Amino acid sequence: MNANHEVAVRAVAGNVPEILVTKSDGVAVVVINRESKRNALTMMLWRQLGETFSMLDQDPAVRAIVLTGSGASFCAGADISEFSQVRANAEQALEYESTYDGCCDAIAAVSKPTIAAVNGFCMGGGCNVAMACDFRFADPSAAFAIPAARLSIVYGVAGTARLLNLVGLSNAKWILFSGKRFDASRAHRLGFVDEIEPNVLAAAKVFAAELAQNAPLTMKGAKYILDHLRDKQGELSESTVQRMLDEAAQSYDYQEGRAAFAEKRAPRFTGT
Repeated sequence: MNANHEVAVRAVAGNVPEILVTKSDGVAVVVINRESKRNALTMMLWRQLGETFSMLDQDPAVRAIVLTGSGASFCAGADISEFSQVRANAEQALEYESTYDGCCDAIAAVSKPTIAAVNGFCMGGGCNVAMACDFRFADPSAAFAIPAARLSIVYGVAGTARLLNLVGLSNAKWILFSGKRFDASRAHRLGFVDEIEPNVLAAAKVFAAELAQNAPLTMKGAKYILDHLRDKQGELSESTVQRMLDEAAQSYDYQEGRAAFAEKRAPRFTGT
């Protein structure tokens, strides 16, 4: 749990990494690093961002994940400048949307707590990336918009469902129909954002570190049940839930939790 190192997931010419991952004391921080493009994501980066979260989900040393952007932007969504090459017709659009949805679905599928630290512009697909996380912290200067109506793009089912679950029907329609920007205060009132913090990355990391001390099996089970009750009640697998309950009941962590309570000390969970 004391590992502290940095990994460049993808580099471009000049060895400038476009996705950075740092790990320290159970918390991984993923940074979208295309400051000159306001961290807009190319088709390749949609794919690799999803792969990064899936990789971190499998890393037992990682207990919580924070996602942020470099500079003054969280993520400006899709890099529209490449649309003439990768999204020029219906066939390409289908492939692009599959890659884009795959990224957001991979983030949402992570069994560990995920926190979006929104440090500036959060536009279009960037909103979907943030919504795919469990929590959203925003800088007071953060700005949000889903301008699909200004590009004649229908926002996908998964992203629309996430938006509806967060802000309700009327607010979701306002966001999608108008395409207007809204600030952090309005995002908080709508329920899109959970916290507004002047040092948003630091606050997100502190919260992630707190969660990293709790029992991983508890959070994994709770996340599975809550997400399926919200989105897929008919698909909630009783056998999967029972397996999670049994795994926790038979775990070292359950014994450690009871012992720590009796000894009036902080538990040291291992996820096993």
